[in-house]
Amino acid sequence: MDLGLEGKVAMIGGASRGLGFAIAEALVSEGARVSIASRNEAAIRQAAQRLAQGRTAEVLPVAADVSRASDITAWHRATVEHWGGVDILVCNSGGPPAGTFQSFVDDAPWQSAFELLVLSAIRLVRTVLPSMKGRTGASILLLTSSSVKEPIANLVLSNVLRASVAALAKSLANELAADEIRVNHLLPGRIRTDRLRELDQANAARAGISVEEQQRRVTATIPLQRYGAPEEFARAAAFLVSQAASYITGASLQVDGGLIRSVM
Repeated sequence: MDLGLEGKVAMIGGASRGLGFAIAEALVSEGARVSIASRNEAAIRQAAQRLAQGRTAEVLPVAADVSRASDITAWHRATVEHWGGVDILVCNSGGPPAGTFQSFVDDAPWQSAFELLVLSAIRLVRTVLPSMKGRTGASILLLTSSSVKEPIANLVLSNVLRASVAALAKSLANELAADEIRVNHLLPGRIRTDRLRELDQANAARAGISVEEQQRRVTATIPLQRYGAPEEFARAAAFLVSQAASYITGASLQVDGGLIRSVM
């Protein structure tokens, strides 16, 4: 299937590793031009080199912290100056610290998590939107977590704030349909990334078990009986932002091996 991504310009946040990098790789493989960002300049430049290795790829690496409005503005400006506009926006960032409600004793971690997860998505869409209008096949994809449907133990910050991003995605889909800009929402389950490895280590320490035992227990709750690969998640993302999904907007797609047990 031709996804129709050849020559499209995509901005992808949190793309130095993990899910963001996997999505960038999938889009590059389809012929898209990708502007990738991460707060670590060395890491994002290394990611660009990996994306270009062994293939013809147009990649623009930009050091940007998506929790900072000025960085978002600078990233967008660099992308537009380089390619003239933006067709695809992937709102993605790192995750907030693990912990229970009672482990966060003041407002600071809540404020920081809000800026990282919710305000970053709001600012990204607000900044990029003018350069998307009037472009054929414009699409916005917001990444959250399976926690928006089933809260995950010891991840209260993520549980609460990612649900707000899910609501934002649906609201944007309704508002931007008149501009022919599609907005969808992608929910990863247990995808094998550095972030998930860190969470497994934290939960194993909390339970007093080995990381291997923690992973065995989690795997037992997944109908497909394994963690997902980043490229499996990225293929779903590439489909949703492409013209192959031209009649899909306002959707929430879970890529979780059947982990979420709810009907809707």
